[in-house]
Amino acid sequence: MKVPFNVLRPQYFEYKEEYDQAVAEVLDSGWYILGEKTSSFEREFAEYVGVKYCVGLNSGLDALILAFRALSISEGDEVIVPANTYIASVLGVTENGATPVFVEPDEYYNINPLEIEKAITEKTKAILPVHLYGQPAKMEEVMTIAEKHKLFVVEDCAQAHGATINGRHIGTFGTINCFSFFPTKNLGAFGDAGAIVTDNEGFSRKVQLLRNYGSVRKYDHEIEGVNSRLDEIQAALLSVKLKHIKELEEERRRVAEKYLNEINNPMIELPKVKEGFTHVWHLFVVKCEARDELQKYLSDEGIGTQIHYPVPAHLSGAYKRFEYKQGDFPITEDYAQTILSLPLYNGITEEETDYVVDRINQFRTTDGARFG
Repeated sequence: MKVPFNVLRPQYFEYKEEYDQAVAEVLDSGWYILGEKTSSFEREFAEYVGVKYCVGLNSGLDALILAFRALSISEGDEVIVPANTYIASVLGVTENGATPVFVEPDEYYNINPLEIEKAITEKTKAILPVHLYGQPAKMEEVMTIAEKHKLFVVEDCAQAHGATINGRHIGTFGTINCFSFFPTKNLGAFGDAGAIVTDNEGFSRKVQLLRNYGSVRKYDHEIEGVNSRLDEIQAALLSVKLKHIKELEEERRRVAEKYLNEINNPMIELPKVKEGFTHVWHLFVVKCEARDELQKYLSDEGIGTQIHYPVPAHLSGAYKRFEYKQGDFPITEDYAQTILSLPLYNGITEEETDYVVDRINQFRTTDGARFG
């Protein structure tokens, strides 16, 4: 049997008529940029998250970049970021000329609040928690630290649409919070798309200016801006998917619970879920000391997997100038060598998940050799 790591087409066919109608309405309208579909989705998504304002953008990375720009964070400033995250989180900081200050993750793969305060200096302006793999970071602890030191907080919510802490949605804790709607996300568009959300009207307006050449009225440019606009087709498609987000989340949760309940190989460490936190299972990430052997074994058995992420940002060529070295962040580096993401997507069948569980439970190693 072949089980791919991810397949996007089943989501489209599940609601095909609604998606097709949404696209047809946009095409028929003759209005394709910053129209009613974008405004409507911004209102709907703000209500869904539980904030006053949403500004649709071209991508999740642009959301991060423009969030820090709206906060006037720039050269000479420092932002505390998790060492264990995708590089886009860090690019949001460095694209504004600011310096990322890395800290280690906790046992849930998210930024460890106990490490944050140690990293604060007189140059620190913000903290960037990332809700990695679909589980919230410990935002209540992060916010306590931020308030104590008068720091901005920018939540990177790219992987955790709908995740909650004691019933409160992520994206409602920080100053400006960022979402990606990349197609593989739990709320994914059919191309690049992103947004910021906030309760601060001033920051919302500034991002509105920044996304459209620094202008809210044609040819009246109040500040230097960029071109980063959520287009009408993507907005219309996202509105359709947002209506079904709860059922999509529940489907992913059922798959994750099956893995949690039925994978029983002692070589495999399953993900932990913090009490009071709602995990939305963007990824199902296991830990295995023989990760590379496990990945090859599963590939040989027809099962696709991915590593999120094999090269930590502090060791990437992009950030050689910061002169980090192997061993600077041992927990992050250990995760990079031992974690593996299993197939989990909307539309995966019970037969496929049964096969994944069976193959994983049969995995063994002996002196570096695997046998099933």
